Amino acid sequence: MNYRRLGRTNLQVSEISLGTVELGMDYGIPARGAHRRPSEVDAARLLNCALDLGVNLIDTAQAYGESEAIIGRALKLRRDDYILATKIGTLSWEGYSGAELRKRVEVSITESLRALQTDIIDLLYIHNATPELIQQGEIVEIMERAQQMGYARFIGATTYGEAAPLAVLEDGHFDCIQVAYNLLDRQFEERVLPLAGEHGVGVVIRSVLLKGALTYRYVHLPEALRELREAVDAVNSLCSTQSSNLPELAYRFVLRHPVVSTALVGTGRVQELQEIVSFAGCDALPAELLDDIREIVVSPDQLNPGTWPFR
Repeated sequence: MNYRRLGRTNLQVSEISLGTVELGMDYGIPARGAHRRPSEVDAARLLNCALDLGVNLIDTAQAYGESEAIIGRALKLRRDDYILATKIGTLSWEGYSGAELRKRVEVSITESLRALQTDIIDLLYIHNATPELIQQGEIVEIMERAQQMGYARFIGATTYGEAAPLAVLEDGHFDCIQVAYNLLDRQFEERVLPLAGEHGVGVVIRSVLLKGALTYRYVHLPEALRELREAVDAVNSLCSTQSSNLPELAYRFVLRHPVVSTALVGTGRVQELQEIVSFAGCDALPAELLDDIREIVVSPDQLNPGTWPFR
């Protein structure tokens, strides 16, 4: 496993990190014959396998069902072996401010610490941060207070769209940002990723496999996502020229970017985890292949899993 610095922090993170939404809830493209959420025994096996393979960043959130509690039970004796990232939810806090907002954030952090069976969160994110929330400034101050009290080492934000990450980067208080980026969704290459590099902000990439669309599961995409299915089919045809498969091409594309600190793999299956970890340290993609990839363009609405007709 290769390791990269997480922006201006002193953290060295594995090129491949584990996202755990699939441990706490059903998630992804439904495939006939495939199990969705793993049992807790299998989830514990996956988590320990990740650490044994050199993965040292585990990413979770309060919004991921039982994920935090499963991690806490499975890894309570290995807390020093990994960097822990979790997220405070904000979607239900609209309209709150002052003491009430501070109380809700503090309760959220306390509940996460209890579920994760830890005294400190290495990387505390605002979940789905909006430009308005960042620019208002109050929640940023509350998170910095959590740092001062020793509940969090570093703070970050997960975002959607382009306006939110730009607001986070321009704010200057955040150590890390998590965005969706993959070989079909390349919207952040022009402004967001270069700006993160300039500001020394760590970049964690999610949706490398586009919720499973950049795997064999793409054939199960419904008719409403036909454009996406055809685009992935075009990418798949490029794999044969590289003696690779869709997931390998997807991770090599993301990890080639010098600003990217780590790329998440969201899986509940040990075999998939082992395969994707093997992509760390792979050779860079040839320039001609990158040109071919960039010629494949998909409508933005097809690239937003939030609009898909399944969770």
